[in-house]
Amino acid sequence: MRKPTAARMALRTAVILLLFVVVFTSLLAGAYLWTRPAVEAAAAEEKMKSISEVLPGELFDNDLLKSSLRIAPDPALGLEDESLAYQARRGGQVTGLVFEAVAPDGYSGRIRLLIGVGVDGSLLGVRVTQHKETPGLGDYIDPRKDRNRERPWIRQFDGLSLASVPEREWRVRKDGGRFDSLAGATVSPRAVIRAVHKALRYVEDNRQRLFAANSGEDG
Repeated sequence: MRKPTAARMALRTAVILLLFVVVFTSLLAGAYLWTRPAVEAAAAEEKMKSISEVLPGELFDNDLLKSSLRIAPDPALGLEDESLAYQARRGGQVTGLVFEAVAPDGYSGRIRLLIGVGVDGSLLGVRVTQHKETPGLGDYIDPRKDRNRERPWIRQFDGLSLASVPEREWRVRKDGGRFDSLAGATVSPRAVIRAVHKALRYVEDNRQRLFAANSGEDG
């Protein structure tokens, strides 16, 4: 019996490796397709959980995640990439909008926000979704970190609007504004206040498009 040559052994090894790759790839693809619906459902549930913190459930009866508007990158929102805004409707009438904004000048970098605005221009809610602010000092902007459980700092925005708060008051009290802050930790709240104020101006400047009844992409 002849010994296999080096070329034959190399070919045999290559074929085995190819078969292994094909089988492994097929298994991965099958697992992805099998788990994809569950993964997408979990992601949608998590997104709706976040949205519910800035948008009262009684304000909408539409499929919010399918009623979206594309938002181009805009310095007013601190966004460098395209994002989505979700249009709330009840009985076919537009009632509000939920979108992202970024405060680029936090103490430790960018602070990502989720903002809900009613059709009347008032803030329905503001939440910090991502930040790197100093633990125990500037992170009280995040209600999950705020020690004041009854009245978290971020709740100061609820119900406010450009019409109800003069321009000069969109500052912390230390700077002559209306917003409370902790002594020695004002950089983070200043950044959030500026970002929310700019976001409200963005909504006002783009009101016709953002609140148009046919703007959403219902599927």
